[in-house]
Order: sequence, then C-alpha cells, then structure tokens
Amino acid sequence: MKLKDTLAENSFDYAYLSKRIYKYIKPYLFRIILSLCIALPVGALDGVIAYALKPYMDEVLIKKNMILAYLIPFGIVAFAMLQGVLRYLNDYLTSWTGQKVTNDVKKALFQKLVQMDPKFYDENSSGIILTRFLSDPETASKGVLDNLKALMGSGIGAFALIGVMLYNSWKLALVGVVVLCVAFIPAALIRKRIKSASNENMKIGGNITTDFNETCAGNKIITSYNLAQHQYNKFSKEIHDSFDVNMSLVKRVAWMSPIMYTIASFGIAFVLAFGTYLVLSGQMTSGSLLSFVTSLLLLYKPVKTLGNTLTGLQTIFVSMCRTFELFDLMPEIESKENAVEINGVKDGVTLEHVCFEYVEDIPVLKDINLQAKVGETVAIVGNSGGGKTTIANLIPRFYDVKSGAIKIDGIDIRDIKLESLRNNISVVFQDNFLFSGTIKENLLMGNFNATDDDIDRVVRAAHLDEFLEEMPDGLNSELGERGTTLSGGQRQRVAIARAMLKDAPIVILDEATSALDNKSEAIVQKALDNLMQNKTVFVIAHRLSTIKNADKIAVINEGELVELGTHDELLCRENGFYKKLYEMQFAKSSVGVTQ
Repeated sequence: MKLKDTLAENSFDYAYLSKRIYKYIKPYLFRIILSLCIALPVGALDGVIAYALKPYMDEVLIKKNMILAYLIPFGIVAFAMLQGVLRYLNDYLTSWTGQKVTNDVKKALFQKLVQMDPKFYDENSSGIILTRFLSDPETASKGVLDNLKALMGSGIGAFALIGVMLYNSWKLALVGVVVLCVAFIPAALIRKRIKSASNENMKIGGNITTDFNETCAGNKIITSYNLAQHQYNKFSKEIHDSFDVNMSLVKRVAWMSPIMYTIASFGIAFVLAFGTYLVLSGQMTSGSLLSFVTSLLLLYKPVKTLGNTLTGLQTIFVSMCRTFELFDLMPEIESKENAVEINGVKDGVTLEHVCFEYVEDIPVLKDINLQAKVGETVAIVGNSGGGKTTIANLIPRFYDVKSGAIKIDGIDIRDIKLESLRNNISVVFQDNFLFSGTIKENLLMGNFNATDDDIDRVVRAAHLDEFLEEMPDGLNSELGERGTTLSGGQRQRVAIARAMLKDAPIVILDEATSALDNKSEAIVQKALDNLMQNKTVFVIAHRLSTIKNADKIAVINEGELVELGTHDELLCRENGFYKKLYEMQFAKSSVGVTQ
C-alpha cells in the first residue's frame, strides 16, 4: 500500500471511529470520565454569574437589600476560584490521559511498522512513513480528548446559559436558541473540504520530511554536485504548496466566524428590542433582562469555541481515520498459521524453478535451480542487474517467489515460521547498517545473550581488535548515526562480527567487499573466511578473485542460470560467460597495475 494514496473514507463515521479508539481509551476510562465530569461544572459556572445579576439588579440596586449587596459579589469570587481549581484539574487530567493514549497508539503503530516487509519500504518514502506514523497519531489521540473536553465544557456552558435565559424569559430564550442553531450550519458544511485539505497537507508534510531526510543522508552528494540550490528550490516548492493548501482551507473556514457573529448580532438586536418591550409592559423585570442579555453575551464565547472546536474535531477525525488505516495494514510476508520451526540445517538449501518479479510482468529471475549442501560455499556472479542480489533477498524471505520454491532441508521456506527462518540466517550486506549507540551494543544485536568471552572471540575473528585499540573507549566507543565515525572497512568488520555472534548455519554475503580498497578488502576477507567456516554460504560477488575457492559458482545473466561449476571448470569452457567476465576483470586489474 502506498501511504500517500490515503482516502480516510470513514472520517465521519463516528460509530466506527469510537469503536476503534475505545481499545486505547479503555485503560484510562476512569480518568477520562472524571476529566469530562469536571468539565461539566467548569462550563456550568458561567451560568451562575449571569444568574446572579438578576437578584443583584432587582434586590440590591432597586430594593436596596444590603445583605445581598455583600453576599453576591463574594459568591461570584468564590465561584470563580472554584472554577479555576476545577479548570486546573481538568487540564491536568486531560493532558495526562491524552499523552498516555498517544503513547500507546504510537507504540502499537511502531510495532506494526517493524513488522512490515521490505516492499512496504520500497513503495513509501521515509517522509510519508514518519508523517503517517508520528504526526497523525499525535493529532488524533491527544487532540480528540482536548477537543472533547472543550466541546463538553463549551456545550455545558451553553446549556447552563440557555437555562438562565429560559428562567428569565422563555420567549426571548426561544429566539436565542434558534439563532444558536442557525449559527452552527456553516460548521456542518465545511467537513468535506477539511478532509481533502487534510489529506493533501499530509502528503506535502511527508514530502517535506523526506526533503530533510534526504538532505541529511545525501549531504556529500549535495555538496559534491552543488545541489544545494536544487534542494532548496524543491523544499521551497513544498512549503509553497503547503501554504496554498492551508490558505484554501482558511478561506473556506474563516468566513464562519463573521457569519456566526452576524447571525448572533441579529439575535441580540431583536432580544434588546423585544426585551425592552417586555420590561416596559411589566412582563419582565429589569434584572431579568440584564441577566438574560448577559447570558446571551456570555453565550458568544461557547458559540465561538464550539465552532472552532467542531472544525478542529473534524480535522482530528480525518487524522484518526488515517491512523486506523495504518493498523489495518498487513505485511505481504507473514508466517502461515501452521508454520514449522527449524533448528539448524541438516541437508542444505535448494532453489527449485524459482521465478520472481518486482514489477508485474517484468521478470527478474527465470526458472533458477540451485543447491547449496551443508558446509558448501556457493558463489553467485554475473553482470549488474542480472538478479544476484534478488536471490540473496529471497532466501530470508524479504520477498516471496512468484513461482517455484526455496527449500531448507526439503521444507519450503514459506512453511517455516519467519522468526525461525531468519534465526538460522546471517546476512552481511555491501553497505551494512549500524545503529546509533556503542560498538558493543551493535555486536550484541547478533545475540543479546552473548557473554564477554563470546564477544572477545568474534572481535579477534573479525579482526576488530586491530582498530579497537585506537578507539577512545574501545568496544564502548559511541558510533555516529549509521556508523559514520568508522571507515567502510571498519563498518564491515563490525557487521561481520555481529553475524559471527549470531552464529547462524546459513550465511549470505551480498557484495560484502565490493566497496572496499585492496588493503581493507584483504582484512575483511580474512574476517569473512572465519565467518564462513562450517556454514552453508551464499556469496554474491562482483570481484571474481574473492570466490576462486567456492565449491560452486553460479553464473546469472538476465535472470537466468547460464553456467554452474567450480572456478577451474568454468575457466576451461571456451567462450564461457564466466571466463569472459574473469578475463575482463583480470585485464582491468592488469591495466590498473601498469598505470
């Protein structure tokens, strides 16, 4: 699934959204309910102030009741202090529960993310992934509680004020309620625009994040090719597009406030005129009119807040729907229900009539048959783009074959539990990824139960000790992001040591020395020789000089197995593909030495 092609179809299916979010709200339900209960009196206390003006006007200012003259002001202050304490508790509880729910959603999404297969990462940029897996959950889970609290507080405040208005005059209150209902019509009309703008902004936000990621990861290319202005122009365009999307939404949303104010002003004007008539005709006291008008004016705030809150909630519902879409993602590579576990390799690994394609109807591998017995080293060579690395990706099931089968001890790897399959395979890539942290922490990723003696053994076998002595803290030296503080050869040796510590029976070496100079290659090759002892090994090689001693050499050309044999056997074939490759590399090496 391409994450940028989001639709958020169920954005306004509130029953669906409530059902999905309840799982994450349930552990904190008591605090959430308590928070919402506190929001009720916080909003309702606005009505107390409006109500107090009636007796103050009628009893104090007109009838000169001095007891109420002192009690009412103090009562208003006491209610305001109570409202302040309740508001603090409400804000604290809402923030606590909102953050907890957000964290739980993020953890669940990260667990989903690490289970996705390579095809998912092939189809989606890092920026889109970060935006969808971080920004949307933050907006959805935390924002919904904030807005729900605001909605309840404003709603209860509005009901309390309407209650005061009804108490003072049901005729005037009827006008106020009608005006209030009419004022909210614009908020209901903007939903679809909010949804489309939010989806479009999500795509642009993902592209902006990708720009940052690519600038950090590709800084040397940007510098060496003088691409700084190009990157800036690209980023500037994304910012401009984001501005256009946001402003198009603002144009459609911003007119709600003046329309709501205008509608409300007509209501107030009518209330003042009709209320004056009721007072003069003796149907209403001056205090009742003052209390009513104050209630109506105070109702402005809930009206304004409710309009903005409804708009915010609609944006949040779109983010929430996009978040739940992520939970519905399923990796294409999964363990079967009745998958088996394996413990080591007894016979070997076999590729039987394997066909594969990354893009439909564009074959990458065509009917590949190959076997590696226990303890054998099989080298896979050929021209670039011929399908060598694809074979390395298929054995640990980074992808599944289109047809045919890959078997370990006669068991189709699709019938083996993924975790069990990958526990039995170590992979060393051309460009190995090292994580931030220490060298030791990176080694332990091969086997978290390894002892210090185990680590010392692989350090010597991978020839790490040759440069660890120069590191400030030895094994505990901190690595930069992606291990950038080490040279290419040093990173490869750390990766090899990590694979040694895993001690898996199957080893895949994917062009593990192709990017190294001769001196680094010689050291790394020694480390690889130690890693390969007593293992079933697949070597993807570009430099043919490194695989002379392989038990078998498989020559892949345009996705087909064209030759198979030992180094000496293949060199003896007249006009053989391997022989031509070898002679071309030997000729290049000779030219390099001569020069």
